[in-house]
Amino acid sequence: MRPAAALTVLSCLLLAAGCGGSDDGATATSTEPGGGMTLEELWRAPGDDVAVIPGTENHEPGDVRVSFLVVDSKGRVVTLPTAKVFVANSLDAQPFLETQGKLERIGVPGGDQADATHIYVAHLKLRRPGKFWMVAEPEGGSEKVQALGNVVVVKQDSPPDVGDRAFASDTPTLASADGDAAAITTRTPPDESLLQYSVADSLKARVPFVVTFATPKFCSSRTCGPVVDVEEEVQHRLEGEKVRFIHVEVYEDNDPANGFNQWMQEWKLQTEPWTFLVDAKGRIAERFEGTVSVNELETAVREKLLASQ
Repeated sequence: MRPAAALTVLSCLLLAAGCGGSDDGATATSTEPGGGMTLEELWRAPGDDVAVIPGTENHEPGDVRVSFLVVDSKGRVVTLPTAKVFVANSLDAQPFLETQGKLERIGVPGGDQADATHIYVAHLKLRRPGKFWMVAEPEGGSEKVQALGNVVVVKQDSPPDVGDRAFASDTPTLASADGDAAAITTRTPPDESLLQYSVADSLKARVPFVVTFATPKFCSSRTCGPVVDVEEEVQHRLEGEKVRFIHVEVYEDNDPANGFNQWMQEWKLQTEPWTFLVDAKGRIAERFEGTVSVNELETAVREKLLASQ
């Protein structure tokens, strides 16, 4: 998500529910989600009352993966290991779901660094479409922070989903670019190891692969992170395994003014970054919108692509 979009979400949330610190002394003590308090009461508990900075915006019913940042009122990114996450149908409703978000590393040593090197990831069991409200409360810090946000679940989004066939896109490679890496990647230095194979050739060869649609140079959001660095690190970790790793830029001629390129359009992607795992039969085995951590991607590749080999 771009900064303007994140700021819009932030402004809308604060206008809708108020802002500033809280000192009403409310605490959650019951065994039910949120201790019997409403979501707004949880948000207004003692501490900073801020808005979630979202890292994902495409959600379908089921196991909904939500990534987000929590930034306190002084602009500091919170990096406590876990965060309680409460979900309700509205601000004045009691939560029907309480779970835990886990802090994941998205920065890679020696790679490009984003504003935030870690991001929270939570999995929410949301079985139906709708607009839900969430409060995230990082655990264990000396200063309390509660972040408010929305999770919008749609019946079906446009990008290909798990189980769908991958599009046989003739994505660019070093060979097709006559060795000119700068023409097909904005990463510095160029990620040449991720530019060896096209999606179409990998499908034809019936080799499982990971493909990331991302633009390192123009990914300016605090939440998108160095996802190409993450893919490259996982590639190195799994060196010798029968799986390919591919990076595809998102803009025509690598220029945001020209809009998304043909490969983004073929895959029906309206945001970036996206990462897809495709099995040897050409079907999507897993997908990640936005930032994906090294741990998440490596685990998914091992479980979804390599376990059946």
